[in-house]
Amino acid sequence: MKRVGFRGRLFLILLAFALIPSIIISVAWSATGSFALSLAGASAAWDSAAATGSRAAEAVRSAPLTPGQRIALDAHEQTLRQNVILARQAGYVFRRAARQLAVASLLAVLLLGLVASRVAGHLSRNLSRPLQELVDWTGRIGRGEPLPDTPPRRGAPEFQVLRTRMRDMAREIELGRSRALEAERAATLRESARQVAHELKNPLTPIRFAVERLRRDAPPELAETVEVLQIESQRLEAMARAFAQFSRLPEGPPAEIDVGELVRYTARATIPQTLGGAVDVDANVPMIHGHHDALARALSNVMLNAVDACEAVGGGRVDVRVRTVSLDPGSRRGVEISVADTGAGIAPDRIARIWEPYVTSKPGGTGLGLAIARQAVLAHDGQVAAQSVVGEGTEIRFVLPVGDHHDMTRA
Repeated sequence: MKRVGFRGRLFLILLAFALIPSIIISVAWSATGSFALSLAGASAAWDSAAATGSRAAEAVRSAPLTPGQRIALDAHEQTLRQNVILARQAGYVFRRAARQLAVASLLAVLLLGLVASRVAGHLSRNLSRPLQELVDWTGRIGRGEPLPDTPPRRGAPEFQVLRTRMRDMAREIELGRSRALEAERAATLRESARQVAHELKNPLTPIRFAVERLRRDAPPELAETVEVLQIESQRLEAMARAFAQFSRLPEGPPAEIDVGELVRYTARATIPQTLGGAVDVDANVPMIHGHHDALARALSNVMLNAVDACEAVGGGRVDVRVRTVSLDPGSRRGVEISVADTGAGIAPDRIARIWEPYVTSKPGGTGLGLAIARQAVLAHDGQVAAQSVVGEGTEIRFVLPVGDHHDMTRA
């Protein structure tokens, strides 16, 4: 036998709550009314009284009576006959009324059953459909599937509140999952970078010494070859340093950082004066709690990329801005740093991958500059964003929260 669903069970329960008391009350009312009407409409007593009264009147008539007594006796007999007729009429009417009362009670029960079924159906739909929707949502959340964007089903306002809370919970769970996956992926990449940096550094020291000896002792005809060896060894050293930086999280105790001063110093050290641009720092930008060297490295990498993008098109400008912003909940503040260049821009199909390690479009690049920058910002519980238009330029944004320092060992 197929098990009755939740909506069917709810419908039967509501219907039973409406019908069972109504049926009991209607039956009791019909039985009580029929019994009372039958008592009220009984004519047997009046027939018996009429018979005994007639015999008594006949007996009295045989006795000598005065004219007044005979008139009174005639009036009494007339009244008795009228009462008997009325009693028989009332008995007939009350017997009919008892049957009609039973029929009316049955019709009332049927009408009440119809109304109760409609009300129970309406209530069961408005309770079961939202509940079934929310049960389906819990399954989707458990499987990591997105919640549907269909219009909400009808129901009590509390169901809409529950839907909103479940959507918020699903977003938080998905964010936690993505962060956990990102942390695991980043840890794997950092370990790979650490091993690569270690394997590169080991042979680089003797190679550097050998190149220096060749530079001193090699004949002039090998000078170009020695120069190539030196350039390539220096490139390998830079690559090893980049891998080593990517493999490390920010180290040392955090401190209060003046973001405006950090940005001004990094811009002076990184952006050549031959390029146009400006550094705009809003007044009263709050201090942040973090690692100065890690953030300076991140900014330097972003600014160097902006400079390379401008030089690739023969010039341009790099504008840097620092301002105070409100974070997502609205109750916390953050500091936004934006670096905008007027270079060639980045294609839309590549903009989402610029933060990934080893993704680069520069010849000889390691693809770790923006990955290191992103890692440093995320370690400060911050956010990164990028937007670009091909032929117009690129803007990179960091948002660093103002407040307690984030536990960077979990980044």
